[in-house]
Amino acid sequence: MSLKIEHLTKIYDDGTVALDDVSLEVPDGQFLGIIGLSGSGKSTLMRCINRLIEPTSGRIWLDDVEVTAADSNELRKIRLHIGMIFQQFNLVKRASVLTNVLTGRLGYLPAGTGLYRRFPSEEIKRAERNLARVGISEKALQRADALSGGQQQRVAIARALMQEPGILLADEPVASLDPATAHSVLKYLEEINQSDGITVICNLHFLSLTRRYAHRVVALKSGKIVFDGSPSEIDNARFREIYGEDAEEVEVR
Repeated sequence: MSLKIEHLTKIYDDGTVALDDVSLEVPDGQFLGIIGLSGSGKSTLMRCINRLIEPTSGRIWLDDVEVTAADSNELRKIRLHIGMIFQQFNLVKRASVLTNVLTGRLGYLPAGTGLYRRFPSEEIKRAERNLARVGISEKALQRADALSGGQQQRVAIARALMQEPGILLADEPVASLDPATAHSVLKYLEEINQSDGITVICNLHFLSLTRRYAHRVVALKSGKIVFDGSPSEIDNARFREIYGEDAEEVEVR
C-alpha cells in the first residue's frame, strides 16, 4: 500500500504547530524510518495518517483513497488496512494473549463478537498462525500482563497482522525496550515487510536502528522535514542538524 501526503499541517488548540506543511510519498513495500527529537512531530504524523488525530489542513492518500476526505463509515473501512503498533503496546492486560490477538480481527466480524468473545474457529487458527510468526505461540493462553515488554510488543504485532494490513504504522515500538529486545522486535517488522510486502512506517529515536532496518529515512524537526534520503547519507553534520549541535549519536547494538 502506498502513501501520499500533501501539505499536511497540524496545529493544536494551544497553538502548538506539530506539523508544518509536510509533503511525503512512500511507495508500496518500503520500510520508512522516521527520526527526530521528542516533540518533532513524529507521533502526530503517524496519527494523522489514520486520523486518530485530525489534521488542521492538507491531504492524505492510501493508494487511490483519500483518507482526509473519508466520512466515518469510509474511515472504518480504511482503518481495516492500517495496522498500528504503539510504544506502550495497548493490550488488554487481563485478557489472554490469544484474545488480544483476536481483537485485531473485530473489524471483519459481526458486532458483539468481542463482547462475548465467541470467535469463529477459523479466526482462532488465524491468530495462532500469527502468534507463531512472531515466535510466541507457547504464550497464547497466558495473561498479557504476565509477559515481558518485548513479548507484549510481539503480541501487538500479531494483533496488527490479523487485519491483513497493507501498511503498518509503528509509533516508537521499541522505545521502552532494551537494545537486544529492540532488535528482536524490529527483525519481525523487517521480516513482515520483506516477506509480505507490507509497507512499514516506523518512528525511531536511534539513528543506528534506522540505519539497520530502514530503506529510507525522513527526519522531522519542529514539524518540518529536514532530511529525506538514505540512512547512509546522514553524516555528522546532518545528524547535528536533526538533533542539535550538542547531540552525540548512540549506537544501539
